[in-house]
Amino acid sequence: MPNSKPTPVTMDAVYTAPGYLFRRMQQIAVALFIEECKAFDLTPVQYAALVTISTHPGIDATRLSAVIAFDRSTLGNVIERLQAKEFIVRKPAPEDKRVKLLYLTKAGAAVLGDIMPSVDKAQARMLQPLRPADRKTLLSLLTQLVDLNNEASRVPLRAEDALEHLGRSG
Repeated sequence: MPNSKPTPVTMDAVYTAPGYLFRRMQQIAVALFIEECKAFDLTPVQYAALVTISTHPGIDATRLSAVIAFDRSTLGNVIERLQAKEFIVRKPAPEDKRVKLLYLTKAGAAVLGDIMPSVDKAQARMLQPLRPADRKTLLSLLTQLVDLNNEASRVPLRAEDALEHLGRSG
């Protein structure tokens, strides 16, 4: 006779779920980044935006959104904060004045250079509890998961398309 009693839901079911673990690791990653980079007053997304603008001067916000896989409407706030900190400037595109192109300022370039050791330290701290071989395995598996699930994202990574449109590659 089949057991009609439902299996009780336990917190172990939550704590061992991949989605829960990814969310917790994201919280930890952001906390470590903020802690290591506190002197620079930058978030991880602001940092990614600065790197992209630095490597692709004249990128517009839509393409920046595609390159860093970040929601376009929320990215507007990131751009405004970076502009308020005088790390970037927005200039009208020659062919369409409504489109604003993004450029790093000298202050933005300086902070990007200065923050790198802190970013590297935050990244190392995230993986430090693991053995070196396990770090490599984890990064390989995470890369594979992210690549294979890209289309399921609310904001799929479209770096190649965005950079190709700019006429230069990453």
